[in-house]
This record gives sequence, C-alpha cells and structure tokens, in this order.
Amino acid sequence: MPDTQSPREPLARAMTHALAYLDKLDTASVSATATLDQLRSRLGRPLAEDGVDASRVIDDLVADVDGGLIGSAGGRFFAWVIGGSVPAALAADWLTSTWDQNAGIYACSPAAGVIEEVCGAYLKSLLGLPPNASFAFVTGTQMAHVTALTAARHALLERRGWDVEQRGLARAPAIRVLCGAERHGTVDRAVRLLGIGSDSLVPLALDDANRMRVDALRAALDADRESPTILVLQAGELNTGAFDPFAELIPLAHERGTWVHVDGAFGLWAAASPGYKHLMDGAAGADSWSTDGHKWLNVPYDSGYAFVADARAHFASMTHRSSYMMHEGDARDQVDYNPEWSRRARGIASYAAIRQLGRRGVADLVDRCCFHARALVKCIGILRGAEAVWEPVINQGLVRFRDERPGASDADHDRRTDRVIEQILTDGEAFFGGVTFRGRRCMRISVSNWQTTHADVEHAVAAIERALATVSAGR
Repeated sequence: MPDTQSPREPLARAMTHALAYLDKLDTASVSATATLDQLRSRLGRPLAEDGVDASRVIDDLVADVDGGLIGSAGGRFFAWVIGGSVPAALAADWLTSTWDQNAGIYACSPAAGVIEEVCGAYLKSLLGLPPNASFAFVTGTQMAHVTALTAARHALLERRGWDVEQRGLARAPAIRVLCGAERHGTVDRAVRLLGIGSDSLVPLALDDANRMRVDALRAALDADRESPTILVLQAGELNTGAFDPFAELIPLAHERGTWVHVDGAFGLWAAASPGYKHLMDGAAGADSWSTDGHKWLNVPYDSGYAFVADARAHFASMTHRSSYMMHEGDARDQVDYNPEWSRRARGIASYAAIRQLGRRGVADLVDRCCFHARALVKCIGILRGAEAVWEPVINQGLVRFRDERPGASDADHDRRTDRVIEQILTDGEAFFGGVTFRGRRCMRISVSNWQTTHADVEHAVAAIERALATVSAGR
C-alpha cells in the first residue's frame, strides 16, 4: 500500500500546480479546449483495488483536467457574473480545507463561529443593511433566497395563526409571490423548494429601463388584499443590471403587509461604492436580502449571504435543538440561521477578502468593473457589424452583431450574433455568452473580476474584431 499518512508532499505538489495555473491564466485559452469524450476518457480511470500514492493522484488529476477548465478566475472572462479570488481569500480557502472545521455550531469550531459573527457585521456595514439584521453564510444566492423566503413564509403564516414549522403547508393559507417579469430562475426554484409552488408567482410588468413599474405593483396589491404576499425586487437585473425603484415600491408593499425580499446576487454590492450606492436608495427598508461573495467580493466558490431584518422570524424558521448538541452562552450557533447542518467554514474566505480589500478596496473593485463594462460595450458597439443594445447601469451590458447582407432579417441577425460568439469562444482569447433579450439574440457583457484591466478590455475587443472578420469571410 502507498504511504497515505503524510499530506506534506501532495500539498507541495498541489501548490506547485496551483501557482503554475495562476501564472498562465493571463495567456492561456479562456475557453475549454478538451472535448467531453477526452475528459471522460482521461478521468474515467478504472476503480483500482489498491490505492494510489497521494502525490501521483494530484499529478494525474492536474494532467487529466488539462483543457477542461474555464479561465473564469482570470481577467478575460465576461460571460456570466463570476468573479475570481483575491489572494487573501484564495489562501484562506486553502486554510479552510486544511483546518477542516464543521461550522454547524459554535462548539464545533469556536473560531469559525466568531469569524462568521464578525464577517456578518462587516457585510452589513459594506452593503448598507440594518445592523440588527440576522444573516446566514450559504452556498450562493439560490440558497440565500431559500433561507430568506423561509423566514418570510414563517412570518406571513404566523400572522395568520398558522405554525408552518409544526403543521406544514397542507391547508395553510396560500402565499403568492409578486416578482418582475425578468427575474432570475433562482427565485422560481426557491418557491418550488419551499413548497409555495410556481403557480404562486405573479410576474409584474417592467418599464423601459427594465425596472418594476410602480403602477403594476399597485394593481397587483389591489387585486388581492387577502393573500399573504411576498414581493421579490431586483438589485441588478441579470442582463441589464437594472435596479427596481425601492424607495417607491417598498413602502407601497409594506402598507399592505407584504414581505419584501431583494435579490441582489451581484447588484447589492453597488451599495459599497460611493458612486453607485444611490441605486440602492430605499433598499435597506426591505425585509430580507440575498447576495453572493463569489461574484463581486471575489472569493472562491461557494459563497452566498442571506440577511433578514426580522431576526426572530429567521431564527424560528431554522432553529433546532437536540440533547447531544452543545451550546455555549450567547455564542451564535450557525445552524439556527442556515439550511445546512454540517457545513464548510465558508465565512473564513469572506473574512479574509474583506480584510485585504477594506472598505475603499471593495468600492474600487466595484467601480473598476463598472468602468470596464462600459468600455467594452462602447468599444464593441462601434465595430463594423456590431451595435450596443444596453449601456451598463453597473457591470452588465448587451451588444448584438448584425448580418450586413441586404434584406437581412432579425433571424439573420440572431444567427450572426450566435456565430460570432461561437467564434470568440473557439479563438479562446476571451469568453462571452449569449442571451435572448426582448426577443433578440445578444451577447452579454459581465465584468466581475478584480484582475480585469484595460489591457484585458483591449484584448477582448481585438478578439471580437477578429471573430467578426472570420464570420463575415465565411458568410
């Protein structure tokens, strides 16, 4: 049997490989270059009867995934809202695995518990949220929605005299969920997971700026004054980065006893920037909020945060006690606010990132990403055969590639857009993705990485210009 006792050599091998990967990130293809069949062939090794030396496992793993990794950790990735990892967060994440703490309750890891307490306070301060709001460190905005809406479900049904934790949802008053027509799919999945059901969703009209219309909300509230209601608003719509008018919508909803949840998967971070925090005016008056750390804070996956103004409802919807558990004084037990029981100490990386960046560093990160997003849309939009469809509100924009043949239809423009995106990905110098926006195919531009520079923007624009020329030559 190989020696599997000492981690020193495999850790050293992992560090060597990790640094080599990071060193090549600026020049390697941003797209995957290995095929599905190649990856399956390499990684699908027969399960051996005897183990393999740990260092060899690491070396084999690195060799086998070659070409199968997307360069989303670097500065030339612009497809989805995916950040990289600032150095302190990356290093802290390595330590998190080394320490291997179960951050379920304080007694399992006092340090991890206190780190979450401190980091939760940091986050609320950065994001302009009520200091007394409760919080949870979860896997991402998907589970942040679930966590926050679990608290909403508890509070709304408790007002109707219904104990949902004890009695379940059978025969409970039906909850309806008002939301924007362009909401993210994580909202739909959250209401399904909570047993509220997709039929509860009531999409409301948006204005020309892609924000929820106040008259649409008023009409929906007037149409049903009896049902317990959740309103989901957006801080940073997925394609356009639009922000709902919180200062008008939230008071209107609260007049009718509606719970207001803000989906701020990335946009909530606008509050950290003096130049963009006006977009969040009124948002602190909501009942719950969700956002990600693995987007704009640039910490490793997975990292999301849920915040709830009514800490009592949050606690009541999640808490559990058993005789074997240990509780110490006024220490915060994470399981009282989280859907997970056993869980990684994911707060450590967030704590490290915030300490490295500081308040000004977080603001600068937001500002630089927004600047680069605007530059990309502007520079791409003036290329022959391209047009800017949506100028960024923050870090999200849209462009489109037109078929310049006489009489070209919208379907032709859609095909040309997809072909140009495909060519960009084949080239591997930058990474963009497509989306259908208001019935037209567009290329999304999303800038969320701390490493993106002006040179990366120029590099990406040049890659797009080459892709346009290639597609035009091939017709």
